[in-house]
Amino acid sequence: MSKDDVYIGAIDQGTSSSRFIIYDKSAKPIGIHHVEFTQFYPQAGWVEHDPMEILESVRVCITKAVDKATADGFNVDKGLKAIGITNQRETTLVWSKSTGAPLHNAIVWMDARTASVCRRLEKELSGGRTHFVESCGLPISTYFSALKLLWLMENVDAVKEAIKKKDALFGTIDTWLIWNLTGGVKGGLHVTDVSNASRTMLMNLKTLNWDESTLKELEIPPEILPKIISNSEPIGNVTTGWPIAGIPIAGCLGDQHAAMLGQACRKGEAKSTYGTGAFILLNTGEEVVQSKHGLLSTIAFKLGPNAPANYALEGSVAIAGAAVQWIRDSLSLISNANEIEDMALGVESNGGVYFVPAFNGLFAPWWREDARGVLIGITRYTGKGHIARAVLESICFQVKDVIDSMCKDSEFSDSKKEEFLLRVDGGATVNNLMMQTQADLLATPVIRPSDIETTALGAAYAAGLAVGVWKEEYFFDSKERLKNANIFRPQMTEEMRKKKADSWLKAVNKSFDLADLSL
Repeated sequence: MSKDDVYIGAIDQGTSSSRFIIYDKSAKPIGIHHVEFTQFYPQAGWVEHDPMEILESVRVCITKAVDKATADGFNVDKGLKAIGITNQRETTLVWSKSTGAPLHNAIVWMDARTASVCRRLEKELSGGRTHFVESCGLPISTYFSALKLLWLMENVDAVKEAIKKKDALFGTIDTWLIWNLTGGVKGGLHVTDVSNASRTMLMNLKTLNWDESTLKELEIPPEILPKIISNSEPIGNVTTGWPIAGIPIAGCLGDQHAAMLGQACRKGEAKSTYGTGAFILLNTGEEVVQSKHGLLSTIAFKLGPNAPANYALEGSVAIAGAAVQWIRDSLSLISNANEIEDMALGVESNGGVYFVPAFNGLFAPWWREDARGVLIGITRYTGKGHIARAVLESICFQVKDVIDSMCKDSEFSDSKKEEFLLRVDGGATVNNLMMQTQADLLATPVIRPSDIETTALGAAYAAGLAVGVWKEEYFFDSKERLKNANIFRPQMTEEMRKKKADSWLKAVNKSFDLADLSL
């Protein structure tokens, strides 16, 4: 084995697919495999995943990626030093400590079944919807794990019984993966990291521990919760039976935090990841900034047990790439997601058509669970291309709403907004029309790196940092990845930008208070 045979792996477990990527010492991918898995929709607004199918998808991805890299001549068996994990956040499950079996399907982050639980808590608690904001930075919302856990505790007999028998373990997908990878029922480690824990509503943002008063108010037994660790530290070794047995797990971050690290966002820098949803984070440094404009306060990352925590303002968009999937799978306007760009380019504009993809309500900065999707401005002139444009623009408008709020909450006031630039990543960013539209609507540059899989890259960085493969200076100071970056600069006139923004806001307002029409 040569000194260059040093590799770091990353499990990227997302909302619609899992992947495993192996990186060399220069952070270049040398092996990758991804697998899509089943989405379950038991009722309107409900979204579930099978935890066992997720586990198997990860196993297949690891096996295939290692096989591909090995076939290409890379000595992965001897050179793989560690793996990192990044995952869809807030998705919640409870399983049996004694059997390892899930006690219910995982409830996905975008699932809206807990609306009644939210309304009940808002009435019962003194601060209403913002009751827990001071401790955890999050409003009461269907989005977060604690509400999904409460629903499981109140509605699933198997969960009630397991908690009673002290046989229940709660976790987000990172916890589920680590527990199984490190032994499962035979000594698996029950841990989560600060970034995933910060999305449960149960962690105190300042102490980085489970908040005792919150657990007491919600009547959640602390013994079912995992231990909270940093994003970059040796966690445990992969157990026998896995293709990478014996390899240390040394990094763990929620997907948006991993992308932030992969984009090397320092204080004052922001990124937007475009996947099933869109997630925009602005690093606010070592202080918690409370938003006054509908954003969330959260962890950015904590790169080691003794490292300081970096915090962030976040705006989450529930439906981004999922809107493209909808016109593909439900409307059959396209047969492949990539076709939407050509269809949209077939017309010069949206033809006055605006689409608000509030399938399960709207997240930041609106936080309207009563919102539902609307398509307005339709005339006899409207064709498929106009709808395709409206769908792509809807993603960009939602990101713009978040960025506008971010600028108001941070040092980037309207007068300094031209200094703001947005780093973008995720599969949907291959769409050049959408990226140009984003730059036009924001009136700021949009930078797309040559490697758009920054989520997996961030997990790899965290793991490599923990085992000494890289130092922080390497990924924060290196400009190598930006050499071949695409920069999209705004071309739209201010008059047109304002006109389109006003029309979008009218459409958003028409989406409110439509939840009763969804049945």
